[in-house]
Amino acid sequence: MPVAEKKTEASKSFTPYEPAPGEEYMNEQQLAHFRQLLLDWKQDLMEEVDRTVRHLQEDANNYADPADRATQEEGFSLELRTRDRERKLLKKINETLDNIDDDDYGFCEACGVEIGIRRLEARPTATLCVDCKTLAELKEKQLGG
Repeated sequence: MPVAEKKTEASKSFTPYEPAPGEEYMNEQQLAHFRQLLLDWKQDLMEEVDRTVRHLQEDANNYADPADRATQEEGFSLELRTRDRERKLLKKINETLDNIDDDDYGFCEACGVEIGIRRLEARPTATLCVDCKTLAELKEKQLGG
């Protein structure tokens, strides 16, 4: 099953945050909610790393047939590329947790407005509001980067 389709324990038990009327943005309860969301995500990724290590150790065979060997190596290569992307994501998660600790979470790095609870629940490591992210993507597209 592709990585994007995997349902993790954390995502199965996710409960959206429902702010009370007039509740201050990024108060202690909201920060605790996002900290837990990030910690659960981090735990899921670490468990996936452990599964990959076990898989590579247990399923490594020295096939005599070159086609079988190539198929196995391609599978391992894909798995390792996925883990590399997840390693980079773990770094972003740790940086985001540091931002929460520094009371610097939930606000756009570019314009300073609130990123928004629903956007942060969809992408807890987001650092830009929707408008600034859209603008950045348009600039990237125009510059071909």
